[in-house]
Formats: sequence, structure tokens, C-alpha cells
Amino acid sequence: MAFTIEADEDHGDLAVCEIDAAREDAYWQDAHRRERYYAEHLDYEDYAPAYCVGYIGYAQYGGSFEDAEKSLVANWVRIKGDSRLPYEQAREAIRAAWERAALN
Repeated sequence: MAFTIEADEDHGDLAVCEIDAAREDAYWQDAHRRERYYAEHLDYEDYAPAYCVGYIGYAQYGGSFEDAEKSLVANWVRIKGDSRLPYEQAREAIRAAWERAALN
């Protein structure tokens, strides 16, 4: 599934970005074990919501991670579900997905 979020002429603060969520999910399923914040006792399902917050958040907010962080935290709290990831680790995963989305 691809998400495209375009700038709204009336609100101008939305990013223009297309995110292929299936591609991002496949990437992170393979890559998460190589990240410095990876913890062996956690599964991909623990990390997946954080990655989703990161790449979808970049599409929604664009700009700097720091400027969007408050909204990203709220998104994490809302969608984390059963993830056992403590917020500090989630923040690192969110940022990693944000930075990857920013490069694409």
C-alpha cells in the first residue's frame, strides 16, 4: 500500500511524499536486527509500529524530526498496541524510519 500526502494550499504545512508501506515494512523486517538499538529479546512485531510512525510521520509532517517529535510521540502512544519497546528505543526506531524516508 502506498500513501501519498500532498501539500494543502490552505494549510501548506503538509509534506509531499509517497510512501510504499509494504516496501518499508519489508525493508525493516530485514534490517531491524542490524540497528544499534536492536534488542534480541524483542521481535519485529515490537519494532514495527515504531517504524510505521517514522515513515508515515515523515510523509505527514516532513521537515525536521525534532519539529515533529511531539506529534510522533502521540502517534506512537496511539498505535503501539502490544509492543514491548520502551519509548527511548521506539524513538530511535521512529527516527531511523524517518531518516530513511527522508532519503527516498
